[in-house]
Amino acid sequence: MSTTEEATINPDGTTTFGNADAPPLNDTAGDEGTDGAGFEETVTEVAKGIDPAFLFLGVVVVIAALYYYFVIRKKKEQDQDDFFANLDGEKVRDLCGLRGTRVSRQGSRIRMLPAQWCPARSSFHAFNLKLPGEVDEYYAVKEKCESMGWEPGQTAQNPAQASPAHRALAQALMKRAIADIPIVTHIQKESSGMNKLYSQSMCSVNQWRSYQAAEQLVSTEVEEVRAEADEIEPGWSQVIWRQAMQYHQMLKQKHEQEAKQAEEAAAKRKEIEAKVAEARKLPQTPEEKEAAADKAAQELLKDEERNQESKKAFGSSGGMKKGFLDSKGKKK
Repeated sequence: MSTTEEATINPDGTTTFGNADAPPLNDTAGDEGTDGAGFEETVTEVAKGIDPAFLFLGVVVVIAALYYYFVIRKKKEQDQDDFFANLDGEKVRDLCGLRGTRVSRQGSRIRMLPAQWCPARSSFHAFNLKLPGEVDEYYAVKEKCESMGWEPGQTAQNPAQASPAHRALAQALMKRAIADIPIVTHIQKESSGMNKLYSQSMCSVNQWRSYQAAEQLVSTEVEEVRAEADEIEPGWSQVIWRQAMQYHQMLKQKHEQEAKQAEEAAAKRKEIEAKVAEARKLPQTPEEKEAAADKAAQELLKDEERNQESKKAFGSSGGMKKGFLDSKGKKK
């Protein structure tokens, strides 16, 4: 038997039947509570499933990546700053349009610029290379030798048979090449850096033109020396620059050795003088004082002889190389 239930429409739009025990049609609070509890349980299970070792490893990888990035970036900036500092000093930012770039000024780095870098109109440090005085000296010797009858292409069977003019001209050319070594090596060192700056549009027009002029000057000098070498002795152009570099290193070592010997000799003299002064303070007979003075004088003489022998040994150690005529046998 069907029964008729009374329905009540609530203000919020819901409908309530006469059976009070039946839940409202849109009542879903119980289901929502059940779903929330299940979500929390799922999150807890996922969190418990991650190994702490993987978390630690991930953190380490991230820190290492950041450290590597900042270290490499800082190193690149430092290298660039150092190069600009050596290149243009304090005016590099205005020249290259890099007004926001920091220029390194560590200690005396700015004062350690090569001697060939000099101010031009007080605006920047440009390439202002000049050929050494040995170039003019060589042409003066050549003119004198030509007046003595020497002609290009004259060769001698051996150095002993070379004429005084031939020998003097060869020695003057070698002296010229040795004096050119500093500017040649300077341009070689700066070449890669300047070309890189120019390719990246980080170099001013005036600076690039200054470098090109210096490079052309050095290149012309190198070719002129080779041409003069072949006039003096055919084939000498193939080895003259290698010989010049070797002699340049030998002279550099000789100067360093002489400076070291002078310093050692001065220290030795001070030591001997101190011993003599100490001996004079002690009670001695006239004979003992004279013997001590003679001993000190002998030590000084021996030290001087050792210095002279070392200089002679250094000067006679290098053999004559092809093309560089020996000065022995020169007529007086």
